[in-house]
Amino acid sequence: MERNLTIRVKIWLFFMMFVCIVFILMWILQVVFLERFYEAFKIADIAKSAKILTQSCRLDNFSDIAEDQAMRNEMCISILNTDGEETYQHCVSAQKCLLHNDQDVYFFLMDLKRSDNGYICRSIYNEQLQTQTVVYGNWILDSDTNEVVGYLLLNSRLVPVQSTVSILQRQTMIITLAMAFFGCILSFLAATHIGVPITRLTRSAKRLAHGDYETKFEGGGCAEVDELAEALTYAEHELSRTDEMQRDLIANVSHDMRTPLTMMKAYAEMIRDLSGNNPEKRAKHLQVIIEETDRLSLLVNDMLDLSKLESGTKKLEFTTFDISQRLTEIANRYQGISEQMGYHLHFTPDAPRMVCCDAGAIERVICNLINNAINYTSKEDKQVFLRQVNQPNYVRIEVRDTGDGIEEDKIKLIFDKYYRSENHKREVVGTGLGLSIVKAILKLHNYDYGVNSKLGEGSTFWFAIRTDQQPAPEAPPAIAPTESKKGVDHAKSE
Repeated sequence: MERNLTIRVKIWLFFMMFVCIVFILMWILQVVFLERFYEAFKIADIAKSAKILTQSCRLDNFSDIAEDQAMRNEMCISILNTDGEETYQHCVSAQKCLLHNDQDVYFFLMDLKRSDNGYICRSIYNEQLQTQTVVYGNWILDSDTNEVVGYLLLNSRLVPVQSTVSILQRQTMIITLAMAFFGCILSFLAATHIGVPITRLTRSAKRLAHGDYETKFEGGGCAEVDELAEALTYAEHELSRTDEMQRDLIANVSHDMRTPLTMMKAYAEMIRDLSGNNPEKRAKHLQVIIEETDRLSLLVNDMLDLSKLESGTKKLEFTTFDISQRLTEIANRYQGISEQMGYHLHFTPDAPRMVCCDAGAIERVICNLINNAINYTSKEDKQVFLRQVNQPNYVRIEVRDTGDGIEEDKIKLIFDKYYRSENHKREVVGTGLGLSIVKAILKLHNYDYGVNSKLGEGSTFWFAIRTDQQPAPEAPPAIAPTESKKGVDHAKSE
């Protein structure tokens, strides 16, 4: 497989390419086209002077203006009337210019009279001065009648530039060698300054890919490299945390699965060895096996459901129903557990309110939150509170327990499927994945959710069913956590 050039080599090549382009432009502009540029600029200056002289020829201080223009451009000036008689002249070349040669002036004047656009411009070699000159002429028009009242002729030398070109060639050669030398050094330093930190980050990223979560990502060079180093450091932290929680998940799931498997094996051996011929004992032992099998099946089903919810393969089925009535039905179903286990579920309803969502999924969210509250509420009073709060644009469902609460630094992790707190207790009901399923369902609905908790006073889990939106899309925006002093709110990304 062909490898691409390194960033250091590419930066060096681009920098040297830029230097070469500068060299080429400098040689073309200063050497090759120098004469053409000089002649074009010289003619432009003479044309500008001709315009000034034409506009000011009737002024009293015309002589001063003409002498000033003649000195500025080193040019000879001649003004003739319509009969060809010279009315004004100023010479800067000791009468050796082309304007003081009667034969030359005649031809210039004839060309100017025959001109269609009112001016002439000729490049002519002056034998007396042994140099190339420019002859420029234009009509002098009456400002009122716009008729030709005279003619203006200007003659200026084109200063020889061959010697200048020779000097510039030697100067450009020296500059080229100097720039090539310093360009190589500067491009190498720039490439090293940018390329070395990226190379260092690449080596660190490879170590991270092999599971080294103690890798240091050092920036330097530029702001983008610093941002890349910070992003890789954050990714390392998250990967380390995820890897640790995955190990915890495997350990916890293994523990949860090992207990029912051990019970099933033990009671199966007891049936084989002890109660096989005793119908009453055999029935009790079989009942334990059935219960442990149900528990194991529930754990596996929760894991499969969670996987489907997070992968997006499970689709929501939206229906419209009265959330107050559904909460009442759920609270009534828990009365059996309350009587059997001594827990007390207190439901505070609000006015009937129609909502549009997946009824089965939302019911599962409510049941999981109640189960979680039962698991963690105070064992002395065994109180669990379910509350409905109607708001203009949503219905807020709250489930509160009277347990020990959640530490502030752990509260943002409570919905994570890999997380299990250090003071975790064996669940009375459920499999331990309830809050993870709650999070996945609410994310699919694009609903706000969160938990407020204070140590020693219990926790309140809540979520809000939107009543001002259409059914949520199949792939809603990610939900980002926002921490508060007493709890954590999970809000939609708008």
